Amino acid sequence: MYRRLNAISDTYITDKIISDKRKKEANVGQASTLDIFKLYNVTNSGSASEVVELSRALIKFDLSELRQLTGSILDYSHQSFKCHLKLFDVYHGNPTPSNFKIEVFPLSRSFSEGIGYDVKNFGDTDSSNFITASYSDVPTLWFGQGANKKGLLGSDDIDIISSGNLSDGNGLQNLFIEQTFESGTEDLVVDVTKIVSATLSGQLPDHGFRISLSSSLENDDYTYFVKRFASSNCSDETKKPKLLVKYNDTIQNHVSDFYFDLSGSVFLRSFGRSGNPKNLLSSSYQEATGSDSIILKLITTGSSGALITSSFVGSQHSIGNMFVTGVYSSSFALSSYESEYASLLKISSSISFEPMWLSADGTVAYHTGSLFKMKKLNKQSFINVNQRLVINTINLRSTYKQDDSPIIRIHVDDMLRKVVSSKIPIKRNSLIFTNLYYSIRDSMTNRVLVPFGTETNSTQLSVDEKGMYFKLYMSDFDLGKSYSIDIMIKDTNSEDVFTDVGGAFVVIK
Repeated sequence: MYRRLNAISDTYITDKIISDKRKKEANVGQASTLDIFKLYNVTNSGSASEVVELSRALIKFDLSELRQLTGSILDYSHQSFKCHLKLFDVYHGNPTPSNFKIEVFPLSRSFSEGIGYDVKNFGDTDSSNFITASYSDVPTLWFGQGANKKGLLGSDDIDIISSGNLSDGNGLQNLFIEQTFESGTEDLVVDVTKIVSATLSGQLPDHGFRISLSSSLENDDYTYFVKRFASSNCSDETKKPKLLVKYNDTIQNHVSDFYFDLSGSVFLRSFGRSGNPKNLLSSSYQEATGSDSIILKLITTGSSGALITSSFVGSQHSIGNMFVTGVYSSSFALSSYESEYASLLKISSSISFEPMWLSADGTVAYHTGSLFKMKKLNKQSFINVNQRLVINTINLRSTYKQDDSPIIRIHVDDMLRKVVSSKIPIKRNSLIFTNLYYSIRDSMTNRVLVPFGTETNSTQLSVDEKGMYFKLYMSDFDLGKSYSIDIMIKDTNSEDVFTDVGGAFVVIK
């Protein structure tokens, strides 16, 4: 899973001096940029005393879609779960500071974006400003002007959380992140996995982030003007802030590509009314949950005509520590050297098995699946010089609505594969590759929006009895733009990329 979540509110707050007046109550909620700056030794009303002007950005993302997944497939404590906050640099024609640090803190209290957009005279006033965080009947003030009161998690008089104890067992730890900008033109890309995980688990309040120059820079004797990021109100859709979420939720069912002497997995899915996933029930009407909660039997006919049965323990499928409702699996390997199987493999390159799923005590028969073949391990699923692969999508549509979440299926064929002559149509089943990854690219600009997620396997394709597939969330993509799918087959020694697989798609309202 690779998600690109949009910001639902953002602004920056400042105490800038305009015409010899402090503009602490100015609001720029609808501005197209998030400006981070510090002006040192600014004079006020002719005074020779030094004056400092500051700005700090505030931003919040909607985590509701992630929360919905935490009850089904998402384990935010799993090592593959990664979140990065990304803000895009805006070229503005003015000098940009270099060699400075920006800090990102989790906010301890909520803010209202506001509707101001005057970034010249700072004449708009609204709820979110240097003094006020939000307004509902009465104003809610920051504990420290500029959302600057920091402290320990759990404190009820702070604006930003600088440190705290989380349930990860690491004790008291810093909860802010820093990034160094050497040239000053870089994008902001910081790992906020710890903050997002703690927010999803309820340990941190869900109020968003404060972004600012580091504390040491805000208090030194220098000017840093101006670092600009695009806001959620900018006209360029490609520059809007993103929360990038990566997670390995791959499920690989090997029934269409199972080999003797090689460990593989067989899956069973259970559904209730309206097609919703539902756990199986035992003879005592208890849900079959957790490890060792189900039995898989593989049945075939031996050379003597007698039935051969092999039994394996199965479990409710888990991703990380999250057990998936209505999904069960059993992982095992069968030896081709067992006498009963060896005799069959002498006359055939594969053996057909009938899978039967039963309760853990063997008293309830849940399901008898379709026959599947287990083959001799005489080849590997990787690209070699004797293959000429063609990759396509089976079900990709040209347009999708923003609330669509389609399953995209991928078909791989070898054009050099021998075809047995037949008088009836032959269905060429897809070759199965367990290390297949997808990427999404803007068709017009070639800008990659979803990269090949090989480090966390966030874009690795899943496999079921029908073939290979992945899920896309169309709300993550901009309206009206055309997107292409690229596929990569990753082997130990190579990475082969196939571009523009299956044509392009557009997201519409």
